[in-house]
Amino acid sequence: MLKPPAAAVTLALFLLPMGHAKAQEIQERTIRWGHLNNTDHPVSIGVKKFAEIVAQKSGGKLRIREFPSNQLGSEMQQQSALRGGTQEMQSPATTSLVGIVKEFGLIDFPFIVSTPAQADALLDGPLGQALLNKLPEKDLIGLTYWDLGFRNVTNSRRPIAKGEDLDGIKIRVIPNPVYLETFRTFGANPVPMSFSDLYSALENRAVDGQENPYSVILSNKFYEVQKYASQTNHTYSANIILVSKKFWDKLSPTEQTILREAAIEARDFQRKVSREQAAAAVSELKAKGMQVNEITEAELERMRIKTAHVKEKFSAEYDPALVKLFNAELERVHAGK
Repeated sequence: MLKPPAAAVTLALFLLPMGHAKAQEIQERTIRWGHLNNTDHPVSIGVKKFAEIVAQKSGGKLRIREFPSNQLGSEMQQQSALRGGTQEMQSPATTSLVGIVKEFGLIDFPFIVSTPAQADALLDGPLGQALLNKLPEKDLIGLTYWDLGFRNVTNSRRPIAKGEDLDGIKIRVIPNPVYLETFRTFGANPVPMSFSDLYSALENRAVDGQENPYSVILSNKFYEVQKYASQTNHTYSANIILVSKKFWDKLSPTEQTILREAAIEARDFQRKVSREQAAAAVSELKAKGMQVNEITEAELERMRIKTAHVKEKFSAEYDPALVKLFNAELERVHAGK
């Protein structure tokens, strides 16, 4: 007796719980997913996990094709491609969306959360959903948030042990007004720059330093061109899983459900991997020759107080209802509820 091909077996197993009618709603599709990270980064690992889940849930009909390392352009270029319907998916940092929905800047306020658990509670709760709800009118669909991690400063001049040590340092930041204001507060000279240009700018000393999660610092070999890494943990960053609305609207309800469920399932896996890698990255960076220093709780509190005006300044420019929700959610997550 001839055995059915593996793909047919997979599809048959998928049909059992879902039913033939819903399986009929799934078409053969290749979904292009672009991001700026290298293939050893937790975001890329999350994309691969997402692809596995989607393949399983769709009986192999929905296929994810990953384009890492800015192969499809910068984050801004890829966002334009999503909005125009020429690319299907992307996983940028939420901060890159402030030019489209400025209220995403709420997440970028310095020192608002201090633990991964607080960050998850903030993003997975009503605030995170309210921000996602702003995207469809901008031709984007947001599925969920993955972990990028707490951001830390590296530079080629000196260790940062207190806010004043940033004075005079020329530091690359994401093109985002909240980041610019935060670093200007400490007397630094923040320079907005595309991530794709960063390594060469560090190598050529066009800038003294940059700020990113440890996994990004390691994956992109910034230790080759930076001597000091300082655990400022000044901002928590998340990646947002985006889908082109023009593509999304072509999907059947079953296909949409598969993508939503897969994004959540892969999120839990990706966050675990990301946080494990961040912890391991510190030791690896030290082994590569970087001088890594922690900052005392007292000094971090001084930095938080000094940047409190950033939250006040930009909150005045945002949707009052969202700001009210943001402040209520901060109280909730800080209380551990």
